[in-house]
Amino acid sequence: MKISVSTTIPAPIEAVWRAYTSPDDIKLWNAASSDWHTTAATVDLRVGGKFSSRMEAKDGSFGFDFAGEYTLVEPPNRLAYVFGPRSADVEFLATAAGVLVTICFDPETEHPEEAQREGWQSILDNFARHVVVRHHAH
Repeated sequence: MKISVSTTIPAPIEAVWRAYTSPDDIKLWNAASSDWHTTAATVDLRVGGKFSSRMEAKDGSFGFDFAGEYTLVEPPNRLAYVFGPRSADVEFLATAAGVLVTICFDPETEHPEEAQREGWQSILDNFARHVVVRHHAH
């Protein structure tokens, strides 16, 4: 049973794709709350390529690496990856309202599904805000 989260971002699909896959951008948006941040990010954007984001609490109390391998790379429409035994699929769909970004992922077993959905949704919402601010800054 996969969990799905989505949002619509009023920006061109190329800008959305670039922000989602660029390490410099990832460091700016990849956090579920303001007391977390991503201190390092690497992206080898190809099938079989590895990625890693170092996510840490700003007070230094906790941190982990969100890392995996890309299984599908189809710019600017689709990205899929595995992380440990789990997988995720990200779709970018251009609509009249903007780019609909949908992420479907395998839940883990430690936390309730609702908490996982909220965590991934808040990161996605953060990503959307980042793209809008960055896009309008240009």
